[in-house]
Amino acid sequence: MFGGVIISKQGNKFDDTLINEDIRVKELLVISEKGEKLGVLSRDKALEEADLRGLDLVLISPDANPAVAKLMDFSKFRFEQQKKAKLQKKNQKIVPLKEVQFTPTTEKHDFDTKVRKIVDFVDHGSKVKIALKFQKGRGRMAYNPELCLDILDKILAELPEGIQIDSKPKQEGKNFYAIVAPKKEKK
Repeated sequence: MFGGVIISKQGNKFDDTLINEDIRVKELLVISEKGEKLGVLSRDKALEEADLRGLDLVLISPDANPAVAKLMDFSKFRFEQQKKAKLQKKNQKIVPLKEVQFTPTTEKHDFDTKVRKIVDFVDHGSKVKIALKFQKGRGRMAYNPELCLDILDKILAELPEGIQIDSKPKQEGKNFYAIVAPKKEKK
């Protein structure tokens, strides 16, 4: 046990960071917990130094010549890293992606209803994938990409000013799509 961390025969099970006896490099440039260079030491001397200070020897840069290791309390370091990761995950904003499907034969009333639904989704903060799907047995429509792009452009033209186009109309297989989102406010 070094610095409060129990090392098992399987190694460090928390991540791929090599610590203490898991380090297999013969010579290391050792840095103290305060950031001072202690010099190039053999692995055994570096482990002794870590044990004397009650800290762990953590391999920071294995590819350097010589490899760089730092003396630190690894459990405290790992706890701080986990805390930062949890805070970043908590602060990230996930924008849901909704999909509204049209066909080339969508009638005017359905068209208007679906456009209103797109505006409603965007007003509530969602991104919307506008998909132009083809019905089975109507293969001739798929061979006219200009018609499909015109339909998507018509849909995008119906949308109000507060909506930005994230992804211009594109073809994905036989289907076409575009993605719209709320306009980002400048800070």
